[in-house]
Amino acid sequence: MLLSDLLKNIDVVRVVGNSQVSVSGIQSDSRKVEKGHVFVAQAGTAVDGHTFITQCVERGSVAIVLDNPTYMPSESNGVVYIQVKNSDEALGKMAHYWYGEPTKHLQLVGVTGTNGKTTTATLLYRLFKALGNKVGLLSTVVNYVDETAIPATHTTPDALSLNALLAQMVAAGCTYAFMEVSSHAIAQERIAGLEYAGALFTNLTRDHLDYHKTFDNYRDTKKQLFDRLSKEAFAITNIDDRNGLVMTQNCRCRVLTYSTHSMADFRGKILEEGFDGMLLRIQSTIGAVDTEVFVPLVGRFNVSNLLLIYGCAVAMGEDAMEALRILSGLSPVNGRFETIHSPKGWTAVIDYAHTPDAVENVLKTINEIVATKKQTTSAQVITVVGCGGNRDKGKRPIMARIAYDLSTQLILTSDNPRDEEPHAILQDMAAGLTPKELQRVLLIEDRASAIKTACVLAKGGDVILVAGKGHEDYQIIKGVKHHFDDHEVVKSCL
Repeated sequence: MLLSDLLKNIDVVRVVGNSQVSVSGIQSDSRKVEKGHVFVAQAGTAVDGHTFITQCVERGSVAIVLDNPTYMPSESNGVVYIQVKNSDEALGKMAHYWYGEPTKHLQLVGVTGTNGKTTTATLLYRLFKALGNKVGLLSTVVNYVDETAIPATHTTPDALSLNALLAQMVAAGCTYAFMEVSSHAIAQERIAGLEYAGALFTNLTRDHLDYHKTFDNYRDTKKQLFDRLSKEAFAITNIDDRNGLVMTQNCRCRVLTYSTHSMADFRGKILEEGFDGMLLRIQSTIGAVDTEVFVPLVGRFNVSNLLLIYGCAVAMGEDAMEALRILSGLSPVNGRFETIHSPKGWTAVIDYAHTPDAVENVLKTINEIVATKKQTTSAQVITVVGCGGNRDKGKRPIMARIAYDLSTQLILTSDNPRDEEPHAILQDMAAGLTPKELQRVLLIEDRASAIKTACVLAKGGDVILVAGKGHEDYQIIKGVKHHFDDHEVVKSCL
């Protein structure tokens, strides 16, 4: 492929050399560069790719794309140098073109927000599969190219990996694809060049402020997904969230809404609820639906997720009642309010909740269900929760405060300490509580011991929430990934 073709629709500032050169591949990782490749130098958050340009030329790069003019030579010396306005954006667009512009052949829907992305994207994948389609999925837990599972390393992969997966979906005959879109991916232009049929907004609460610095920056980054939609696309937003209509403000596309307590295009209400599911009343202006449906998911937050999933299916032309019929049989996503019942009568809930809002939502749901069980009015809610290392420290005391207020017994423990000392993380969390309150809190650094302690304390009718890791089957300690699964620890206590 000619380099000049790859540069179409890219803001090129200056070219040194002849862009009519043939390239055999694109790389953003200097270690993977081979003869004939074009290397895209990105500033990065930890390492600046521009410092590896010389190394890439020595490895055989025929072209270098960069956005830092300091590294732009006056002569090509046999290598083409292209200065662009933004290397991250250029890489995304080049990757999309290199892999045959896969989103021109797929109906791609992006799901963004703080919580609920994985559940929404995964259940949409399952729903559209059950409707008889070939479908792709890009999620935090696992990626799918129709029936083929591919391990996931990030919520949203890097631009090259992302477009390679989308191209595989097209080759496999997929006509739909659903993907989680993280704020990091938007900010780093990993989704540049992609064409979306629709975008979905779940909610917005504090998260990733270690990266975005302010909540406004975080919100505005999420909004970019909706700002990029074409007039032929659709957006569905949560008007129960104060940022819901901010997301779709000035959108060119068709905008639909959903709510659990206000007038909206898609509305839902809990009629009955237990740990095995809930009976909902679903109403929608599109398709004139007003019906009851039982779903094997729990919590008001999941009512919102289900409304969004249902709304997306209807917006994409699927039959409303058939979509609800299939949704009624879909099981929870791995690590999202998963329940394990003990022969001793207590129940463990394993959930990925790792933000203040998510912890609050899950605990409120547990307390609401416990309150409806007359025989368990004295039941304890025992919470085991930690915070990840090398991440937003400001949310640590907030999460501890919420967990304390909504639990009978609180155990603070490790999540993924990464490069931080577990004890220091626990002290940050404990700072959200008074000395008197801390007398009723257990601080147990070892996560397995913390979970086992909760299981020992639990009696018939009690509920244990094990929060923070959900689907993850590892812990990262001092840069080393160790096998660890909350499910396995709980089951070992049975």
